[in-house]
Amino acid sequence: MIQQQVKNEFPTLEDIHAAAERLDGLVVKTPFVFSETISKTLGAEMWLKFENLQFTASFKERGALNKLLSLSEQEKQHGVIAASAGNHAQGVAYHAQRTGVTATIVMPKSTPNVKVQRVREYGARVILHGQDFSEAAAEMHRVAQEESLTIIHPFDDAEIIAGQGTIALEMLEAVPDLDILVVPIGGGGLISGIAIAAKSINPKIKIIGVQSVVYPSMAKLLCNYQLAVSMGSTVAE
Repeated sequence: MIQQQVKNEFPTLEDIHAAAERLDGLVVKTPFVFSETISKTLGAEMWLKFENLQFTASFKERGALNKLLSLSEQEKQHGVIAASAGNHAQGVAYHAQRTGVTATIVMPKSTPNVKVQRVREYGARVILHGQDFSEAAAEMHRVAQEESLTIIHPFDDAEIIAGQGTIALEMLEAVPDLDILVVPIGGGGLISGIAIAAKSINPKIKIIGVQSVVYPSMAKLLCNYQLAVSMGSTVAE
């Protein structure tokens, strides 16, 4: 696992508003659309936020770009590094190229070639290392220390969390009287940012986190279950 990389306290609503200003015009303000079909099926008014319409097809861009725009000049000159086999890798690589920052991405050797090639097309240096994500993350830390690179963590970072939290600002701006937000959970950066923003604006709003049955790591952790690495595919893939 990637070690904790947070330098600051959790971001505030003000930090998330600041992130929204930084990201304005640089990422897509994705549609927040009322779904008649799902609403009829579930008997409630249901709205969908289409983050798949970002350039790299993921919300991960928001946090990655907010982190890149928050770097000091010295950090930008040295470059950044991340460990990922998916959306975080593409988000960091794409926006590092846009902001003129050199990026290194460490990916497990088992990463599908199409994903490796896409990251390279965005201008990042790719290091293939290890058989799983844990081994890739360990190599990331080694290279970061050796080359004085700034680690861009996929979720455990205040700027990353603030960037993801801008999604909640957009949803509540579009539909202020939302009662419940249903948010997917991977590492927790997305739901953390959304919860901070939404609860700061409306303390009565409910936040529900969801994981797939195939990868229920957070659900198990909260129930004090012993964690085991599960393998499988989900609709998100």
